[in-house]
Amino acid sequence: MKQLLSLLSLSALTIAPAYAQEEAEEYEEHLPSLLPPPPLTIVVTGLRPPLGDNALEVVAIKLDERQPERVENLLRDIPGLQQFRRSDARSANPTSQGVTLRGLGGNASSRLLITLDDVPQADPFGGWVSWPGYDALALRSARLVKGGGSVTAGAGAIAGQLELVSNDINSGLYDPEEEFDARLQYGSFNSVDGKAVLKRSLGVGHVTLSGSYAQSDGFVPILAAQRGAIDRGASYRQFGGAVRAILPLNNSLEMQANLRGFSDRRDRGFDFSESQNDGVDASVRLVSEASDWRWSMLAYLQMRGFNNRFGAVANDRNSVSLTLDQFNVPSTGWGAKFELRPPSNDGIELRLGADLRAVSGETRENSNFIAGTPQRSRRAGGSSTILGLFGDASLELNPVVIVTLGGRVDSWNINNGFRLETELAAPLAGAVRSNDIFADRSGHEISGRLGFKWDALTGLNLRGAVYSGWRLPTLNELYRPFRVGANATAANELLSPENVKGVELGLNADVYATDKFGLDLSLTAFHNRLDNAVANVTLGRGPGLFPGVGFVSAAGIYQQRQNLPSIRSQGVEASADFNLDFLIDRLNLTTSYSYVDAAVRGAGPSLFLDGLRPAQVPKHSAFASLDWSNITVQWVAGIKLRYTGRQYEDDLNTQKLRAALTLDGFLRWEPIQNKLGFEFRAENLFNARVEAANSNGIIERASPRSIWLGVHFAIP
Repeated sequence: MKQLLSLLSLSALTIAPAYAQEEAEEYEEHLPSLLPPPPLTIVVTGLRPPLGDNALEVVAIKLDERQPERVENLLRDIPGLQQFRRSDARSANPTSQGVTLRGLGGNASSRLLITLDDVPQADPFGGWVSWPGYDALALRSARLVKGGGSVTAGAGAIAGQLELVSNDINSGLYDPEEEFDARLQYGSFNSVDGKAVLKRSLGVGHVTLSGSYAQSDGFVPILAAQRGAIDRGASYRQFGGAVRAILPLNNSLEMQANLRGFSDRRDRGFDFSESQNDGVDASVRLVSEASDWRWSMLAYLQMRGFNNRFGAVANDRNSVSLTLDQFNVPSTGWGAKFELRPPSNDGIELRLGADLRAVSGETRENSNFIAGTPQRSRRAGGSSTILGLFGDASLELNPVVIVTLGGRVDSWNINNGFRLETELAAPLAGAVRSNDIFADRSGHEISGRLGFKWDALTGLNLRGAVYSGWRLPTLNELYRPFRVGANATAANELLSPENVKGVELGLNADVYATDKFGLDLSLTAFHNRLDNAVANVTLGRGPGLFPGVGFVSAAGIYQQRQNLPSIRSQGVEASADFNLDFLIDRLNLTTSYSYVDAAVRGAGPSLFLDGLRPAQVPKHSAFASLDWSNITVQWVAGIKLRYTGRQYEDDLNTQKLRAALTLDGFLRWEPIQNKLGFEFRAENLFNARVEAANSNGIIERASPRSIWLGVHFAIP
């Protein structure tokens, strides 16, 4: 795997220029384009977006190498969308980086379905997202579809779907003469970040090579007043690369092949906190855009390797001892998808298909260390499979009304679950402490979505939807107990799938007074109920022996993963985008806000949680950006404000994470437009305190002030 990653990373150093387009432009980019010599027709990035997409609430995420940010941090521009922790992949533990939306949080596994060129991206074992791997990609677009029930995307779209689409040489986002594009930055904490893309036509097809590299000494996560002798910078080293090849097979059939790899090494700021996450993905897709019957076929394979260590920190933070060595977590995901679109007529469009996803993996770890020597070992894991059939219909009732109806039926299986614990120390070395073989389980789930869009007036439309969706618990949730500091959490092999039911109603208005002025407004109200929500439920406090984890000290709490009766979430989302063109200047102001009222409904063992707020879910979040560009002197300047309201670290709502307001800024000058540029960038300019974790009063922060200088260049 290391040799493959090295080969991929040497092929390039950074992300390609990719510019988010307006939704209508995004549709146009999917239309076939001609590649010399004629008459071969090239289909770019899959089937054209269906008519029904017009009835969805879609947020286009800006991708711009000249205003560079990590892919995961671009998501922070969307209020209401959150990762489990406020910290990003430069200092967070990889296992905490699941993504959710609209208050359906309280768990580190993603409840947002993330796909890259139709391939699901959640970790096969744990459900988290390996974000540094996406910085290596030449991405064409990223768009967020809010709300559950995205039936054609696959199972798991409880909160919505994030679609990442690779870029191609003929997608219209590159200068036709531009073949190599690179960016290099140097920043605070001795940080280096480089990205590049090389694209090349080969015969009637083309190949794109891209890659990234980032490293840093890192900032110290613990607040200065609480640090001890063990605390140091949270260093990281991350790199990746990708190859994408497009080959037209005839006038209407195209083959797309992707291969990517990444390696992510992090240290969280003290001994025994390091982690390593490696991965290789491969996929092949056939796309046919014939005039009548359109179809696509996809097959993919994902391989992951992960290891992680944990240390127990003394109260004075002057010493730390190794408590757990999760030395290997191998996992594999594979799957396939077929989609068929029959000929459309009379304003009716159909999408029919099937998809399959299978995952397997296990954790291998040593624990109960005495003087640095492990006394026990554990292996735990299993496999699961989801096979789904889906259908989606879009009907244009008249020129101003679109109705969509979609549904899917999934059959799921959880198999081969086990947990084996053995003694490592003499005189009991090799003795089996426990050997649990868990019963296989299976079931069926039905989900769907009914939506509409009504163009009530010119520039004004109403949209709405009712939907349902579901998510299968991850192998990590089912089989692996874990510890964080003194706290211990037991697994639960009997977890049931999560199910969401929701409704939303929205309004969009586009106001164009002149061709130099534009104002886009959006307002959405929603209500969701997530039944059987998987959460870490507090069941007791130490000292004592507890099932599934053993001894918990007086400083710790005992939790178990359980299905809560439900999480209910309702709220409002609003956004405004204002554009103003002068003779040589352009001004863009974007604002958005999210209000989420979420509460747990508890019963039985979780009754004491009834009415409490889910962990890690803020009630208020907001974002604003202001960009000013001048076409004469080729400069662009901008600022970003992000606000995240107060939230709770734990399910008991006793450990608070206070609200945070940060300001980012950038200044870019391009003496040679689109060929050479220089930039200054600041993250969290006023060094606001962003609390990422609260462990018995010890505060870990995220994203302190950092200053970056960079250069961007392109070679034709």
